[in-house]
Amino acid sequence: MRKRLVLLLVPALLAVAGCTADTDTDTGPATTTREKAASSRPSPFADCADLGTPPASADLATPPSSALPESSRVPGVGKALPELTLTCFTGGDAVALPDLRGPAVINVWASWCPPCRKELPAFQRLSERTAGQLRVVGVNSRDGRGAAQSFGEDFGVRFPMLFDQGEAFQRALERNAIPLTVLVDGQGIVRHVDASGALDDARLAELVRRHLGVAVPA
Repeated sequence: MRKRLVLLLVPALLAVAGCTADTDTDTGPATTTREKAASSRPSPFADCADLGTPPASADLATPPSSALPESSRVPGVGKALPELTLTCFTGGDAVALPDLRGPAVINVWASWCPPCRKELPAFQRLSERTAGQLRVVGVNSRDGRGAAQSFGEDFGVRFPMLFDQGEAFQRALERNAIPLTVLVDGQGIVRHVDASGALDDARLAELVRRHLGVAVPA
């Protein structure tokens, strides 16, 4: 009877274990064969070479919410981007965050995060609709390179992507959840941090208009 009970419990325990992210110290969540194959292909993301120059037709004036009344209460808001250097997904020179020139929207995400997967296509559309006015940058956090690349390929995500396996950016902003969206003005100051969950096109457009003074074309 005891042996039969053990045999019945084993499949149940394995099923439960499959719901937990399997991580290792090198790649984050365990990668599938498909994800490993993806990591050997050219990256779908843009390189990071232009992140140190403002968007071509950006309005670098201080946005309307210059007073930032909430800055004393919201970690990171009203301050320059943290003194961190992150690697670019496509290789090349690493990017010092204080050198990033806005206005910019930075989205922290991972392929294993359902709200991240839901909202990332909206960030790609934002990047296309505001080309030359606004920069959209991704920060891939605690993820496998192959998994992130497969997501970029499948969903057409093309904007520049930084890699932050140690969650240094989130820690510097005193945030521990993703997705996380950070709006940075043309002076390099964080104007708003959003951690409300998956953002859609309308909500993104409203945040960009309100905090960066950039109108998003329909």
